[in-house]
Amino acid sequence: MMIVSRYVAKAWLRMLLLCQAGFAVVYLVLDFMEKFGRFMKAGASAGALLQFYLYKIPEMVGQTMPFAVLLATLLTLGMFSRNSELTALRSCGLSIARIVAPLVWLGLLCSFLLLLNTELVIPQCYKRMEYVDKVLIRKQQRIAVFRLNNIWFRSNDLMLQAKVFDPNTLVLKGVTVWELSRLMEPVRRMDAERAVYDLSGWHLEHVKIRSFTAGGMTVQQVERLPIALKLKVDDLRILDNKADNLSFKELHAYARSLQNGGYNADRYLTMMHSKLALPFGALVMVVLGIPFALRTGRTAGVAKGIAIGVALGFVYFIVNTAVQSYGRGGVLPPIVAAWGGNLIFVLSGIWLSMTVKQQ
Repeated sequence: MMIVSRYVAKAWLRMLLLCQAGFAVVYLVLDFMEKFGRFMKAGASAGALLQFYLYKIPEMVGQTMPFAVLLATLLTLGMFSRNSELTALRSCGLSIARIVAPLVWLGLLCSFLLLLNTELVIPQCYKRMEYVDKVLIRKQQRIAVFRLNNIWFRSNDLMLQAKVFDPNTLVLKGVTVWELSRLMEPVRRMDAERAVYDLSGWHLEHVKIRSFTAGGMTVQQVERLPIALKLKVDDLRILDNKADNLSFKELHAYARSLQNGGYNADRYLTMMHSKLALPFGALVMVVLGIPFALRTGRTAGVAKGIAIGVALGFVYFIVNTAVQSYGRGGVLPPIVAAWGGNLIFVLSGIWLSMTVKQQ
């Protein structure tokens, strides 16, 4: 039995390495083509580009490995079926469940490796990749920064701090703006319920202004105050996307901070639970790929196996994204939205496996 398990596992691992390498090449080529114009316009050096893509490898592996696992499962079992190896194993008294058991365990191992990659490697590599992109390649100095509990941005003599950005309404919530002198001393502090963006720029709403002078401090309240912030909405959308590269612990602390401040944290709670759910997409792909491979393996060629893998991966991505969007919008509980896609496809794979003929 151990001989059979090792044989199946080795065949699957060889196919996984081949598929992962193929996905890596395609990913890097497409990403480079997308960013080529920006890199050339910025005059990026070869060394900076090499650093950028080295730090991007963990993110690339995290995004593509579940699909490589699915394709490896389809092609491996398809090859066994076409070569009548499955028939030979079945004639020796082995059940289909026993034959594919090593694949399930390997899928689970891949999920745990992806989880470690998501929690320990990607957040650190993303910070370094961001530094290379913004400082070494684009040579930016004025950058909006997403930190654990706040969004920070400096524009000339203004320093902004905000709790959360809503990309749907273009609103910053929980805003504090400091106006500084040339000596970096505070001149005014403006605390606003929110900052709203329109065609004329940024406006603070429901503002308490504290002005600091040599004689003391004066306080006044205004309902609406225009403010000269050179902050682009697109930069804030990018900041919101950066939360996807925070660890589970960091997202948990940020969501708890928002809740303590009275803000809706469903968006970040969904991201937090997804940190645990998405790595297990590798196991889901094995469970889903096995019945499809057994149903079509004898008649399907390599091209058909790849086509099925791409189609299944695309459907999984669409469904998972759609379910998570309901969680980010508050329609579904965050934990349900994060794990819902996996649950749907695992149950589908189990049901399909039960309908595969055992003879």
